[in-house]
Amino acid sequence: METQKTQVVIVGGGPNGITLANYMGMYGIQTVVLEASEEILPYPRAVGMDDEAMRVLQGAGLADEAIKDMIRNVPLRYYNARGVCFAEVKPKTAQYGWPMRNIFMQQLTEATMREGLQRFDNVDLRLGHTMQAISQTDDRVTLEVTDNTGKAYTLEADFVVASDGARSEVRKQLEIGYTGITHEAKWIVVDAANDKLNAPYTALHADPSRPFVCIYLPYQYRRWEFMLFPHENEEEMCQEEVIRKLIRGHIGDDVDDLDIVRIRAYTHNSRVADTFTKGRVMLCGDAAHITPPWAGQGLNSGLRDVVNIAWKVAAAAKGRIPVSVLNTYDQERRGHATDLIALADNMGAVLGMTNPILAGIRDWIFKASDSVDNLREHLVEFKFKPKAHITKGIVHHEADEIYPDSLVGQLFIQPDVEIADGSREKFDEVQGPWFSVIGFRTNPLAYVSEENKAFWAGLDTRYIQVNRSKSGFSYHERLQAEGVVSVEDVDHTLEDWFTAARDKIVIVRPDRFVAAICSPSRLNEALDALRKQLS
Repeated sequence: METQKTQVVIVGGGPNGITLANYMGMYGIQTVVLEASEEILPYPRAVGMDDEAMRVLQGAGLADEAIKDMIRNVPLRYYNARGVCFAEVKPKTAQYGWPMRNIFMQQLTEATMREGLQRFDNVDLRLGHTMQAISQTDDRVTLEVTDNTGKAYTLEADFVVASDGARSEVRKQLEIGYTGITHEAKWIVVDAANDKLNAPYTALHADPSRPFVCIYLPYQYRRWEFMLFPHENEEEMCQEEVIRKLIRGHIGDDVDDLDIVRIRAYTHNSRVADTFTKGRVMLCGDAAHITPPWAGQGLNSGLRDVVNIAWKVAAAAKGRIPVSVLNTYDQERRGHATDLIALADNMGAVLGMTNPILAGIRDWIFKASDSVDNLREHLVEFKFKPKAHITKGIVHHEADEIYPDSLVGQLFIQPDVEIADGSREKFDEVQGPWFSVIGFRTNPLAYVSEENKAFWAGLDTRYIQVNRSKSGFSYHERLQAEGVVSVEDVDHTLEDWFTAARDKIVIVRPDRFVAAICSPSRLNEALDALRKQLS
């Protein structure tokens, strides 16, 4: 049997696996992607992408193309049994550089992601190739694979990332538990084309007679989702004439103009793997954790996994950090992924009430909350979504007690800045794909010891000085600091952030989480602490 070797194997070529492959391409890592299907799956799947996920795509060089097929800033509305909107999520902020709610069709975005791989000679996407077995030693992982003709071969890799879904064969063969619950109620998901309904939003109808969802999609598509009751036959309910009857009850004869494209019944699960890492293998997306769709965070949560995994695997594959650092992935991602599952469970319980009395109480509570300004803002700006906060892992907290509002361990903001030629860029583009050390009106490099310069140069660390807007001598004579990239804070957003941080220097990780905040005099102390964690 032929044996092939590579640095990284990604098992599963869905959106998480392909996004990760784009990162591996960008980092210059020899990568093989194994995908059992020869085509992008046509089933109804994810439709919502948040600002954090868009930022992940940006990091892989995919966002500008992907967002061309998305509808931005789509509101989310909740309706009660009488068809009255009792809550609305309509965020307008873009602190991470992108709108908070973007509606898309997964098959289109997946096509864009796969096209992105054509940029890289070091990534090999193998469609129709199926992993049959996996084993590992201290220094390599071995996979037995069959190709699209049935021919078997062996693939050896330094690292493997399993992005092969909730039924992950990698997870099963490594005997990693997957604990949680399967929800009793099934839902039928329907995608329809030629939609003319004037409802440009996502609507969750908490109607106890039959809860349903109606989602405005790009290019005259719309998604309908209907709860199935225990006494109903799934096969019968998935017939097109039954589906048209259900939709007719809400839009009348306009249903006759719809083209029903897909009908599929889904069972919802809330499960988390017992560990996200085992030796040189990491679980990503649904292979690690699966969430019901009610918070729209399934794919988004997987993409957060991707950006956490990507830089660590790339650095380990290049020999820049030890393999043990990969274990921080579980430390850093488990809590937030679990919090989002809990949020989805709670939202599903609110939506799926079929007891009219309990549904009435729910509606009354939400009506009462609408008169409270802070609670209304909490709903409108989607502030009930838990924020990721890394308290353990590759972060340096100066104090032993970590407060929830600590900026260390949270995502760094992404405003626009002006670069040397006066053009505007998103700040992540200035920071580059590895670590960055950013000083506000301060040259951070001037305070770095020679020992730290040598270590952090090995991680391609970028040093940046942020100046106030128009603080140079003229438009063409901007302030420039020696040895660093200098930019201007055109909207004063970074100045506000540093004011809140109460320090002048921030160290930002490749996944854009704040690794440390410090004064110039304490910069080497912070760099030393992070260097120790990465060495």
